[in-house]
Amino acid sequence: MIDSQKLAENIKLAAERIGPYVRRTAVLRSDYLSEHGGASVYHKLENLQHTGSFKVRGAMNKLLSLNPEQLGRGVVAASTGNHGAAVAYGLKRLAARGIVYVPENAVPGKLEIIQRLGAEVRRFGRDPAETEAHARKYASEHGQAFISPYNDPEIVCGQGTIGVELESQLDGVDVVLASVGGGGLISGVAGYLKSARPGIRIIGCSPENSQVMLKSVEAGEILDLPSLPTISDGTAGGVEHGAITFGLCRDLVDEWVTVTENEIKEALRL
Repeated sequence: MIDSQKLAENIKLAAERIGPYVRRTAVLRSDYLSEHGGASVYHKLENLQHTGSFKVRGAMNKLLSLNPEQLGRGVVAASTGNHGAAVAYGLKRLAARGIVYVPENAVPGKLEIIQRLGAEVRRFGRDPAETEAHARKYASEHGQAFISPYNDPEIVCGQGTIGVELESQLDGVDVVLASVGGGGLISGVAGYLKSARPGIRIIGCSPENSQVMLKSVEAGEILDLPSLPTISDGTAGGVEHGAITFGLCRDLVDEWVTVTENEIKEALRL
């Protein structure tokens, strides 16, 4: 069982720790979506976060939890792009070094960001789960810290700081919808808000072409499923066996929805 109070407390501590390194992003009401959805709909603008995604929160929290000796040996990460950029940003801020493994088919533009921030990029495999397993093995063999994209309490707590901000930015939140890949984002946000606002509903959103966490929760165990190509590359790929986010998603997410590739494209146009 999840100790929800302890998780929420750790997320609040993470918010204090990473405060000097991340942006408190704005929450803006969408008149169009509010009108068509029959509710007051708001966007949390993590696209305006450093490196363009929420991933900086978890990466920074993890890096700041390492001691100087661990940072001095360098770190290893695996990413389809956003997490890698976040780790590279954190390493630059802390004057440390690291390697980011990416799938062979990673988006070129995201790789450029990682390299521009100073991290070394290495390619391995085509499925993100395969890339992650290789990176974790490399880190273990070389005595370096592995910075997981989702399967780490410090990562989950870092992402959960979005929930801390939402609680103070909006006067009452009934429902939160969050994208789901490995589950770090939704686990952290739900972990905090479920404690702060009992009765809130958390909805997980996955691309139809990559539903590994959703299907795993339905099956009651982590499944080894293939992922088809998706424009939502940041939520693509498998879930590591033993991932802490599986239990969190199972216990904290109230509803799951999937979106087709055409629906994702239409949403981007909107």
